[in-house]
Amino acid sequence: MNDRSSTRAALEVRGLDVYYGHSHALQGVEFTLQSGVFSVVGRNGMGKTTLCKTIMGLLSPSAGSVRVRGQDITRLNPASIARLGVGYVPQGRRLWRSLTVDEHLRLTAGIRPGPWTIERIYDTFPRLAERKHNGGGQLSGGEQQMLAIGRALLTNPHLLIMDEPTEGLAPVIVSQVEDMLVRLGDEDEIAVLVIEQNIGVATAISKNVAIMVNGRINRIIESARLAADRDLQQQLLGVGVGVHAEADVDVVKPQSEAAAAQRPRSGGPVRVYVSNPTLPTRWSQPVPIARIEAAARTLSSGVAHLEAAAPRRTEPSRPSQPAGPPVVLVAGTLDTKGDELRFIRDIIVAAGLRARLVDLSTSGKASTCDVSAQEIALNHGRGGAAVFGADRGASVTAMADAFANWLCRQSNIAGIISAGGSGGASLVAPAMRTLPVGVPKLIVSSIASGDVGPYVGPTDITMMYSVTDVQGLNSISRTVLANGANALAGMVKAQLDQRAKQPRDRKGDLPAIGITMFGVTTPAVQKIAADLRRDFECLVFHATGVGGQSMEKLVDSGLLAGVVDLTTTEVCDLLMGGVFPATEDRFGAVIRSRLPYVGSVGALDMVNFGRPETIPERYRQRKFHVHNPQVTLMRTTVEENARMGRWIGERLNQMDGPVRFFLPEGGVSALDAPGQPFWDPDADAALFRALEQTVRVTGSRQLVRIKRNINEPEFTAAVVSALRSLVGRSSMRRRAAR
Repeated sequence: MNDRSSTRAALEVRGLDVYYGHSHALQGVEFTLQSGVFSVVGRNGMGKTTLCKTIMGLLSPSAGSVRVRGQDITRLNPASIARLGVGYVPQGRRLWRSLTVDEHLRLTAGIRPGPWTIERIYDTFPRLAERKHNGGGQLSGGEQQMLAIGRALLTNPHLLIMDEPTEGLAPVIVSQVEDMLVRLGDEDEIAVLVIEQNIGVATAISKNVAIMVNGRINRIIESARLAADRDLQQQLLGVGVGVHAEADVDVVKPQSEAAAAQRPRSGGPVRVYVSNPTLPTRWSQPVPIARIEAAARTLSSGVAHLEAAAPRRTEPSRPSQPAGPPVVLVAGTLDTKGDELRFIRDIIVAAGLRARLVDLSTSGKASTCDVSAQEIALNHGRGGAAVFGADRGASVTAMADAFANWLCRQSNIAGIISAGGSGGASLVAPAMRTLPVGVPKLIVSSIASGDVGPYVGPTDITMMYSVTDVQGLNSISRTVLANGANALAGMVKAQLDQRAKQPRDRKGDLPAIGITMFGVTTPAVQKIAADLRRDFECLVFHATGVGGQSMEKLVDSGLLAGVVDLTTTEVCDLLMGGVFPATEDRFGAVIRSRLPYVGSVGALDMVNFGRPETIPERYRQRKFHVHNPQVTLMRTTVEENARMGRWIGERLNQMDGPVRFFLPEGGVSALDAPGQPFWDPDADAALFRALEQTVRVTGSRQLVRIKRNINEPEFTAAVVSALRSLVGRSSMRRRAAR
């Protein structure tokens, strides 16, 4: 065919939502099959058969669309869909026991004209020709499957849907079915969607494989990669401990961590929870937590603990394919803030956005919502028992962890909003902080007029003061909550519009570089930024504890192309108790991302304190410099510099990406120079020596000594040259990989 429709995708599934009563079987399923063979794999109960039935019109979706060759078939009945060129091989074959092979084929022959005839079916499956007069009940399993496939091919479909075509077949028959599917793909007459549990078959017959988990397309991955990655197969498709609870986590572990996760833990039995102890029905309600606890299995201590089997990532992963259309989460405690949260949800929906109501209540009471508290609670490492307890504080902390775990597995979040008091903010803020910078996040709360630092952290969470307490709807609360809901809706819609108009990979965009700065390294940072400005967008972060965290948050969010970590002074305050400390995860984002990293020892000559009277007693006899009335700087000693060198060196060793770390022999800050108050060559030498003794130098990880002060032009020129080399080389590798 040469008509326009022949150039369109064979199958387009967009945002498909299907319910069995209250059970959300398909959740925003989305993928495209252009041509050839495409496989969808997943364990039992993940929604694969529901997907097939929905495409064939046997089930009606509550949202989303299905298009075949550009034509919307979402609301058509099965007969009409079949006449439009969609063939279906159902799970279990569905043959008539009393009809012969030949009668089965003649029933479907002639529905649509095309190259597939009864004679061609017999040529393709010679065994059927031998058994043409036998009844369906007299055939073996392999023969029944051949007949089911032949019956579907006789409709001469554009698209063939096959649900578990190799289920229950002998290996020799599986091989024959596999060969037939490969031939269909090579002939390119029919596009084939294959639902499979056999990974070997799925990866052999198609170039790409979609992995279905809990009613969503978790990712679409190259068949060769999935076939070679046994750990990924076990994590997403295996039957090991904890797989069902953590299957849709996109975790990339270091080898040592993965090995540790597989080791048995001592300390008693392990409880393994199943979110649906019984199969859902059309009238199913959310399963009570007590029932889930009662149905949990107890395993011996000889197996890996649930937490070890699937540790929580700090940052959400980025699946290769989205799991559905963008959605706004409205999250909070529905048992106490239900009216307010539903009010917000309705405004967001009225704005034309898709919203999901997420219950984070710790009371155990059931509420009408899209994601129940019981479902969220099961994402805690110790299951629901850790969340629904007598200690409210412990329950809130556990629910916050569970929600963060759950949110890390969602890949289509366009924004998130919540409303409540301090407890509500404590529930949602940790999860919000795991989302990438740029995803709109808003909390309406009575605590928003005070110190919101512990809630916001290094991220872009917006806090809005509720004026009245979030306790019922009134003229004031309606106005404030509506402002918050409309503000979030506006942010989300603006981002979606911008994304639609300007794809992310625009040629005109400059790659962004993160640079850390302190007052005593300002000249160096200004020179570096000026030299890089034509080729990079330079984002400068003040190294005051949260500054370093903010830069690493952007690294984790995938928004930086490289890092010039010139000023690592936050490590001083972390190890010596200053007021601008890093966290223990300093450098962690670079380790996880393998981003090109150029670093140095800027301002490691000083620990930051407040006014002189606030300095700890143990430091009162040290060398100080008063930076301003509110900031007092303390010079670090030889021993402290050696300690910092070892601490930083150990983290540099964990970086697998390209690393250049510069050591300025002429001083590490403006105060550490000849004639300046913190000039101490012995302390600097101890720092450099500890780094050189700790860091394992390789071709990609190098220490570089420069006989200049950190603020001198020769030093900054070396940094700029290294950054250009590393980022350019990394980009070439990424292009080659693509």
